[in-house]
Amino acid sequence: MKWSQTLIPTLRNDPKDAEAVSHKLALRAGLIRQLSSGVYSYLPLGFRILHKIIRIVREEMLQAGAEELLMPALHPAELWKKSGRYESLGEDKIAFKNRAGHEFVLGPTHEEVVTELVGSSIKSFRDLPVTLFQIQTKFRDEARPRFGVIRTKEFIMKDAYSFDRDEAGLDRNYQSMAEAYRRIFTRCGLRFQVVKADPGLMGGKTSQEFMVECPYGEDRVATSDQGYLASLDIAERGDPQLKASAPQSVKPEGFDTPNLRTIDEISHRFKVAPHQMMKTIIYMADGKPLAALVTGDSEVNEGKLRRLVGAKELRQATSQEIQEATGAPVGFAGPVGLRIPVYADWDILGVADGVTGANQKDKHLKNVNVARDFQPAKAGDIRYVKEGDLAPDGHGRLKLTTTMEIGHIFKLGTRYTESIGACFIDEAGQKKPAIMGCYGIGVNRILASAIEQHHDDKGMIWPAAIAPFDVMILTINQTDTATREAAEKIHAELVSLGLEVLYDDRDERAGVKFNDADLIGVPTQVILGERNLKEGLIEIKTRATGATEKVPLSDLRGRFEAVR
Repeated sequence: MKWSQTLIPTLRNDPKDAEAVSHKLALRAGLIRQLSSGVYSYLPLGFRILHKIIRIVREEMLQAGAEELLMPALHPAELWKKSGRYESLGEDKIAFKNRAGHEFVLGPTHEEVVTELVGSSIKSFRDLPVTLFQIQTKFRDEARPRFGVIRTKEFIMKDAYSFDRDEAGLDRNYQSMAEAYRRIFTRCGLRFQVVKADPGLMGGKTSQEFMVECPYGEDRVATSDQGYLASLDIAERGDPQLKASAPQSVKPEGFDTPNLRTIDEISHRFKVAPHQMMKTIIYMADGKPLAALVTGDSEVNEGKLRRLVGAKELRQATSQEIQEATGAPVGFAGPVGLRIPVYADWDILGVADGVTGANQKDKHLKNVNVARDFQPAKAGDIRYVKEGDLAPDGHGRLKLTTTMEIGHIFKLGTRYTESIGACFIDEAGQKKPAIMGCYGIGVNRILASAIEQHHDDKGMIWPAAIAPFDVMILTINQTDTATREAAEKIHAELVSLGLEVLYDDRDERAGVKFNDADLIGVPTQVILGERNLKEGLIEIKTRATGATEKVPLSDLRGRFEAVR
């Protein structure tokens, strides 16, 4: 490929609105261009990299026993309503009505669609297992698109789905996919972690995330020196064994807080430290109200709370439900005098003379103490962990690292096969729902992650497996006939070896070509100059190390044959 015959609009300086390194370099190297907020075009170089990534993903999926298909991006809304996920998607979904008045959703994922497809095709246990995958564009109305292709409204995803007759089959498929993911990310040249995770909106009981460290990621991972590793969503901590000091007052005392509802407002107005405040949040657990209590500097982890309570379903209460449960509007709830169960975080047990809502409008209480003024139904770990928390095993402290998810695998069980309908007749003649697994990879994020992990102050240093080209040919003086002829010959010779070659045939200054070559990050550069050619030599530069060596022109073919 000749530079003059393709589109590589490089930039000298970082774009002003780009924050992430991967965003800056992808724009500067001409890999991507923004069409609108969160929507990008992939230019020839960027598209070549995507294709390399997709090829690796496809090869490993096929090796893992999955078969490829392509499903519609346009989904009837009633299918999402049937699974119960239509409402839970919230404002992230992109939905519209067609001219006939039928509502559709642009697919952010395909559990519903693939379940209906498989459900209409299987009849007997003999039809299972089935594992299918696709590589397709997905859509979500991302509220804050940022960092280039890391967080977008339109993204390319590999999603795979397994259907088995029993848990043992699901376990085999899940493990096979986990191993395939490790091979994929290793082949793409990424350093990654595999962490336990919360299934979240997807449902199911077990999931793992494949993470890369990235300062621009939306996730955090908790680790300890003893090897603990978990995503922030499910990370646990050790019991700090807190005990409050003796109360300094005889009883709680009310004080006026007109229109002051939040922790920040109370803290600022009355000079109360957030960790001395008891934040009370009302939830509905299996249809019944309860109160969750954490310190003012913490946030309730609803997954932990649900497990502590033993509830199947948990959600925050509505304004009306809060009024009914506490007798006060939103912002004034507190544990003293509540007639609903109170579940306290461990930290609350260490608060003496705390401040909390009074269950009256525009009123709060101070000098509130556990045991004396209220008794929790149960205390436990119900908040998100923080830097420095005691590790779950009681040894060492937790460290939090900002990460980006590049892959996620789930054991979904029968959530979708029961609601959508994907059943089979087993050996005993009984009708049973298939047991399902789901496995996703963010293709765009692999590209961004590779840039984040493989770059220097000059530009990108692509891992060989996903580099847009294997070799880049540069001429110092393109106007020199002998140089041009030698470059053309080398280009043809390297291509004949099966190498992907970019020949910079522009009539540009050598400095511009060298800077662009380092920016683009092709692993090997072949540099042709008049002086070296007269001596029968060419220069080979390794982008990763910057090392150069002069090689006889006659040895070039053998040199690259050995590399291949």
